[in-house]
Amino acid sequence: MMTVCVSMRQKCKSDYFWEKHMNQKWGRVITEAAYREWQWFIIASKKKKAINGFNQSKGYFSNLSNLIMRRWTTRDCCESRRRRVLDVDSVMALFIALEMGEFWFPAQVYNRENGNAGFMLSCYDAQVSYDSRTDTFQARYSPHRRRMMEENITWDRIRAPPIDNPAHVLHISDCLHDLKPGDHIEIQWRRNNDFSYGWWYGVVGHLESCDQNKDYCNCRYNDTVILEFNQYTPDSRWRRTTVNRKDHREEGNDVDGFYGGIRKVYKENEISIWKNLWPKKILE
Repeated sequence: MMTVCVSMRQKCKSDYFWEKHMNQKWGRVITEAAYREWQWFIIASKKKKAINGFNQSKGYFSNLSNLIMRRWTTRDCCESRRRRVLDVDSVMALFIALEMGEFWFPAQVYNRENGNAGFMLSCYDAQVSYDSRTDTFQARYSPHRRRMMEENITWDRIRAPPIDNPAHVLHISDCLHDLKPGDHIEIQWRRNNDFSYGWWYGVVGHLESCDQNKDYCNCRYNDTVILEFNQYTPDSRWRRTTVNRKDHREEGNDVDGFYGGIRKVYKENEISIWKNLWPKKILE
């Protein structure tokens, strides 16, 4: 009987068993960047224990194991079972740390600061953690010399970064020669060099000289690409901008901000998410 119990316990803790749970709940928002962050989290925890002279049974993961055992077992479970230490490199340990909000991981948040008009139809990098009591997230932003917190972020406002590009680094555009009117895009934008980039949703528009007849439109062959942000009124300074198809890098000024790299949005589900976030009123 003891041998059977040990075997079942090992199976229930195996990565094979827990990967299914991970993919079902967390697969949409956890990327390779999050897994790298998790490895650094483990290393930092081990170093902290070593510096403080703690043995493995007294560290963070022992506390984590005790907490989860108290939650997930009945009151009459034996004390020795509660005190078993999780394998810190296991998928199970990561899943539990996510569920308990102990692990902050990199993600992006749509319409940050609870739909603040200044961030409408944008997506910003943040460190986020999960609150199982409310089934929502909290996020930490580092925009400009100060850290900002936001709470009660629903699942539909969280996404995994579509490209592995640090928020302060210019994305090198690889789609400029393919852009044509009607294409959906995201473009990096920041207020000035002290800020990190956010990704802003827009569409490719027609040149003023074009009559928008698709049979005669040559906009895709012109070096100038029109980008439109139709969440703004036609007379807004944020409604339109232009980029050079051949040599676009970062461009802008201290008044209008700086436009960076562009990624073309191909997937219908990504486009649908942006449309569902469309503001109820056009912005000025």
